[in-house]
Amino acid sequence: MTYKQLYDQILRKGSFLCVGLDTDMEKIPACIKQAVSDNKLPEEEAMFLFNKAIIDATVQYAVAYKINTAFYEAEGWRGIRQMEKTVSYLKENYPDVFVIADAKRGDIGNTAKQYAKAFFEKMDCDAVTLSPYMGGDAIMPFLKYEGKWAIILALTSNVTAEDFETLETRPHSLEIDDESQNHVPLYERVLRQAERWGSKENIMFVVGATRPDQLYRIRLLSPDSFFLVPGVGAQGGTVEEVATAGMNSHCGLLVNSSRGILYADSSVNFASAASEKARELVAQMRLYLNQTKR
Repeated sequence: MTYKQLYDQILRKGSFLCVGLDTDMEKIPACIKQAVSDNKLPEEEAMFLFNKAIIDATVQYAVAYKINTAFYEAEGWRGIRQMEKTVSYLKENYPDVFVIADAKRGDIGNTAKQYAKAFFEKMDCDAVTLSPYMGGDAIMPFLKYEGKWAIILALTSNVTAEDFETLETRPHSLEIDDESQNHVPLYERVLRQAERWGSKENIMFVVGATRPDQLYRIRLLSPDSFFLVPGVGAQGGTVEEVATAGMNSHCGLLVNSSRGILYADSSVNFASAASEKARELVAQMRLYLNQTKR
């Protein structure tokens, strides 16, 4: 998917909502668990059928779905298979939707190539989240795929991100001596370096919704790139703060909500409750999208 195609979908739906499919077998509705217990539903289908119901209920609002691979890997081969089925279902039924594998891979060399092959060739995801800790070698294999995206961790929403991501750094010895670049936070150096590896057409950045002041600074540093923004809802971030700090002339945001949508209701009405939560978020988003189109 190209930058333009993603933006066109945002305009068409009036939304920059990404629904996180962090599907936890311990949290899915009791009706699904009971069907498994009664042998009415195969255990190896439970996660997929829950995902399918959520997708069908929210796809009128969502421009992207983010599949957190850990929840599927935790279920062994059954989980991996259901993750694959979820991606296939999206691609076959809603081909305009942007599909993200939230895997946070970060290895190098042949290992990185195999990860890229797994998510882009075998599973046909549009994007994968990546850790830049090991440098360009961890990112470049993913940028060789046309129409695919590397989503690089920049400044995440967790409290302990400050252990590393906000540490002040000095310029590399080969960089131009520029006093303005002395003692900048590590996440800023990640942004500047990553934009040398690719472009706004194949690189996005993860920027947490819980840090709106820094989100504004990051937007100034990277005016054209898309940001994947977790942390809205359960973690305390708001659409208003994110849109005010981070939106650009092409929206430039994919705001993710996972638990707030997935587990809005634990009854047989879970899908309609998820749809309503998505609708509420998108109603807020449209206020800011309308401003950018003026």
